[in-house]
Amino acid sequence: MSHNRDRPHVTKSTLDSSSSSATKDGLRERVSRPGSSGPWDVSNDSSKNHAESYFSRREDRLSARKKAEEEMTRTDYKKMHEKALATNQRLKSRLETSKQELVVIQEQLQRAQQKELKSELGSNLLETDKKDSRSVRKKISDMEEQLKVKAEVETENQRLKDENGALIRVITKLSK
Repeated sequence: MSHNRDRPHVTKSTLDSSSSSATKDGLRERVSRPGSSGPWDVSNDSSKNHAESYFSRREDRLSARKKAEEEMTRTDYKKMHEKALATNQRLKSRLETSKQELVVIQEQLQRAQQKELKSELGSNLLETDKKDSRSVRKKISDMEEQLKVKAEVETENQRLKDENGALIRVITKLSK
């Protein structure tokens, strides 16, 4: 741990600069300052290899993170598509259920309307029957009246025939 204090401090903000090559170069310059001595001298191959391997690992991590984000985005699109398909399927089934319920309700409404129509027809028939009954009674009473008049006319006709026959006999006796 004591040898960590001797290394130059590299912050995350320094590492997260816009270009990784600029970051590499900037850190190499810091590490390879002229006149620096000690374990961090540029001539020291192990520290150079260590810095290069650090940047290589960092680039690998960034590349892996970027790939993971791309994969996550692709996965998100796939998940969104699957979610949309599931939602569509659910909505289709709800629509189908609603259509079936609508058909059942329409049938019930039609039956209720037929019953109402029958009851209206029944009440209309009752009213019509009452009106017909009244008119039939009136016709019957008119016919009965006509029958009485007819009977009177027939009796009058018979009497006139009898008188006519009597007059014909009288005329025949007088003409002899």
